Amino acid sequence: MIPGPSQDKDFPWWLVAAGGIGAYLFYRVWSDGIYAQVLATLSRGIGITVFVTLVAFSLASALGLLLALGMQSRWLLLRQLARFYVEIMRGIPIIVLLLYVAFVLAPALVALWNWATAPLGLAEWRTRDFPLLWRAVIALALAYASFLAEIFRAGIQAVDEGQIEAAEALGLSRWQRFRHIVAPQAFRTILPPYGNDFVAMVKDSSLVSVLGVTDIAQLGKVTAAGNFRYFETYNVVALIYLTMTITLSLALRRVERHLRARQGR
Repeated sequence: MIPGPSQDKDFPWWLVAAGGIGAYLFYRVWSDGIYAQVLATLSRGIGITVFVTLVAFSLASALGLLLALGMQSRWLLLRQLARFYVEIMRGIPIIVLLLYVAFVLAPALVALWNWATAPLGLAEWRTRDFPLLWRAVIALALAYASFLAEIFRAGIQAVDEGQIEAAEALGLSRWQRFRHIVAPQAFRTILPPYGNDFVAMVKDSSLVSVLGVTDIAQLGKVTAAGNFRYFETYNVVALIYLTMTITLSLALRRVERHLRARQGR
């Protein structure tokens, strides 16, 4: 088999094409009053989108790591519980989970809180006091934790067993083996899929618009319904998301190249 050219050495013509389209759209935004007005409206949702992405992905990462460690546990019950969670959550569409958390789980949690705090004399918490923003964050975190758990598990299992046994022979504790041997090597392995899921979270954060959360997608929908400028409005929506995702993708590739260069030294 004749080896093909390395993808890392290919000239990024795709980036040139994307940059050209982006430059044209940016020109239209700054030169066209309608585009500029739409951008000014949608820019108010960027903060919400970034907040949802960062908080939900951080929570998902923490829960995913716990699930991955649970699947590697020596205890059968923990392994089965972690596997049960991962398989069930991966089989539910994110939008269905979002609606379930918002309109089923959230009221149940409020009722449970009121029942638990009733003997303490605390004021009852109403379902509407549970912000839709946090319901959306919880739903995305629960969904992505199952995907990240498999990524973490694969990264942990990719570490050479002999190195772990050598560290154990040297007297390192389980935590020290994980911190000094497993985690650094697993991180280099999981970085590409982990970064891909982070970029995917930016896009899937738009699903919170079904709950009326005023992110970019929701403001775009409201703006287009008000001015009937669907073409201009959704061009700007797409431009904002593309700017965020492509910037993240390029930054992650740079980190990957940096790690490979350090590893090759």
